Amino acid sequence: MPDDAIAKVMKESDRRMLDAIDATKREFAMIRTGRANPAILDRVRVDYYDEMVPIKQVGTISAPEPRLLMIVPWDKSMIKKIVGAITSSDLGLNPNSDGNVIRIPLPQLTTERRKELARMVARKTEDGKVAIRNIRRDTVDKLRSMQKDGDISEDDLRRYQEQAQKITDAHIEQLDEVAEIKDREIMEG
Repeated sequence: MPDDAIAKVMKESDRRMLDAIDATKREFAMIRTGRANPAILDRVRVDYYDEMVPIKQVGTISAPEPRLLMIVPWDKSMIKKIVGAITSSDLGLNPNSDGNVIRIPLPQLTTERRKELARMVARKTEDGKVAIRNIRRDTVDKLRSMQKDGDISEDDLRRYQEQAQKITDAHIEQLDEVAEIKDREIMEG
């Protein structure tokens, strides 16, 4: 029984850490680099018949060129609302429309803006690491509780704590790799 419980605790810990990494990746996708990425519009909402919905629910978003996003609305009457939503967002984008398609050219990032975005990536990376460490702390607390209840020995507790630390270290390393890739995108874009 204790081995099954330990395996369950470790598996749950691993899954939660992977979820934390995925959440950080989603945050990174929202950070505008010099390249066109439809994900930067994920937080922009548009009024669609008195309901605020994400832009991707009212049209197709694509990146036909490295510095251009294109939106093809399914309902052409939505063009003005989509342009307004993008313009009023904090993304600093200036969409253009020809009546059928919305084109959003992405301006070249300044050196100062690149540094600011790199700092944002560092903050989000640290937030992800804190989440992973908190998961490790929860796991160790569960293990200590199991040891206190007599389900595992003190030696087992130490061994499983080391295992939890190895899982944590591997996930933090994975998060650092993701952050490094995002930093490169920002600096080269």
